Amino acid sequence: MTIDFLLDIRRDLAAAFRWTARFNMHEGVANHFSLAINEDGSRFLMNPNQMHFSRITASSLIELDANDPNTMQRADAPDPTAWGLHGSIHRACPHARCVMHAHPIFSTVLATLKNPELPPIDQNTAMFYQRYVVDDDFGGLAFSDEGERCAKLLSDPSKFAMIMGNHGMLVVGQTVAQTFNRLYYFERAAETYIRALQTGLPLNVLSHDIAERTAAALENYPGYDDKFLAELRAMLDAEGDNYAQ
Repeated sequence: MTIDFLLDIRRDLAAAFRWTARFNMHEGVANHFSLAINEDGSRFLMNPNQMHFSRITASSLIELDANDPNTMQRADAPDPTAWGLHGSIHRACPHARCVMHAHPIFSTVLATLKNPELPPIDQNTAMFYQRYVVDDDFGGLAFSDEGERCAKLLSDPSKFAMIMGNHGMLVVGQTVAQTFNRLYYFERAAETYIRALQTGLPLNVLSHDIAERTAAALENYPGYDDKFLAELRAMLDAEGDNYAQ
């Protein structure tokens, strides 16, 4: 990776943090995003410990090595739950180049249901049809053992979202743009489903064929995730925001 490319992906990730805060999908100084920067995914960028998403800049992101046993002894050591979860995923799942874990309101409401499945009832919910896993064995804060258990659930590259029962949401992808797009639309999908449940009326669930066709079309739709992030960055740039510093 060239220096210019590394700087640009740092700016992508910083912009994702800023818009997660603006979309109210953040959890104050908790939750974490990470992005692999070497071929096998073992070296990655992540937000520094206890910094609010709305203040994160490209230069403030810390660089970590998933295979370094002394990481938590560093002066700038990450949050231990972030290290447990993201370090485990980057070690075990090289296909998960970018990992975003958050507790958005509607996604988290979904995760608290006895049956936290997301049925395909519209285009956004169909986007995730047969492309997510449900973790129904919540074991407390995501320290190393819990992180390793979660990483095993993401071993299938066709599953890019995890509904973390009694916890929140996690999505993975190849780039910041792809992963943020998935995070954003999963929260939109969860909101649609939860609000549909609130009507108390029967749900009109799409057939397997239509849901799969829709999911495949969205997964292969050219460039819309890149365009989404580019527009978000353009809005920050127009405001003179310091995310890129």
